[in-house]
Amino acid sequence: MKKARLGEVLLESGDVLHDVEVAYQTYGTYDPDRGNAILVCHALTGTAYAVTDEEQEGWWDGLIGPGKPVDTNKYFVICSNVLGGCYGTTGPASINPRTNRPYGSSFPVVTVRDMVRTQRKLIAELGIDHLYAVIGGSMGGMQVYEWMVEYPDLFDLAVPIATCARMSAVGIAYNDVGRQAICSDPEWKNGDYYPGEGPRQGLSIARMVGMLTYRTTELFEERFGRNMREQVDNPLTGSVFQIESYLRYQGEKLVNRFDANSYLHLMKAMDTHDIGRGRGGIHEAISRVRARVLAIGIQNDLIYPVDHQREMVEIMQQNGVEVEFHTIDSIYGHDAFLVDFHKIAPLITPYFA
Repeated sequence: MKKARLGEVLLESGDVLHDVEVAYQTYGTYDPDRGNAILVCHALTGTAYAVTDEEQEGWWDGLIGPGKPVDTNKYFVICSNVLGGCYGTTGPASINPRTNRPYGSSFPVVTVRDMVRTQRKLIAELGIDHLYAVIGGSMGGMQVYEWMVEYPDLFDLAVPIATCARMSAVGIAYNDVGRQAICSDPEWKNGDYYPGEGPRQGLSIARMVGMLTYRTTELFEERFGRNMREQVDNPLTGSVFQIESYLRYQGEKLVNRFDANSYLHLMKAMDTHDIGRGRGGIHEAISRVRARVLAIGIQNDLIYPVDHQREMVEIMQQNGVEVEFHTIDSIYGHDAFLVDFHKIAPLITPYFA
């Protein structure tokens, strides 16, 4: 894992984070004469490891790597852990240089815009003054939209996938159920649980709620239906059905690799995401876009309805933006951007050939 020290970061709120560190990975070789740098933005619980290497498995191996649609033999790919995360970038579990203790409850609210401004500082630190493309899905796609508006002249191509330019009411609602699960766990302790394990049960439940929004009814019916487990410790409270067991497994799996405070901060960043905030509204914000845009939506995406991206595409077209829009159908729903690479690859390959 590579680390960059970026010094002070001024947040939208007016708060200042000091001695900010950003964890990042790069793949391929940078060639400034070719302008081959690409920034990849990760989703809610993602990491800087977009591509599998000797350290860790990558989450977008199906699209990025040698000989793949985003070919690292041709392109220099950068992926950083977001501000507020828990995989090496400054976040709630990091040590506050002013107190020498973990930030915990004192960590300020961060926004998607704050994440993008921090990424911009990282790109400058790496000596890159122009990107070929910025690409990402879900929360990563939110970052792409912010890049499109905040830094319209610093890159040529934007690829927002399964995402939105502003969070929907239903998305905020689902996030709040997860938030309440975490904050209702007595082990949360108002965010000051370090060095303890924190609200494991609450975070697990939050993840279970999330999983219901990431997949589709069709997938759950096909995979689990009403199939029951062979052995159940308690038929009233135990996992009687296989779908229950699956959701509990997914919850426990996240608890073992993610920090609850980071989960809260990143969900709030998603809730407040709105590229029109402070810019005169969505239409005015979209009028700033200069990059070519390839937007990809998922027809049965529960949390990011495809009609929202279609609306953004129409606004871009009205403003003369060169934009192409595609939708895909997938039984995986929202998670298709992490699973159905064979459907996404043909759409993005022409832009990276």
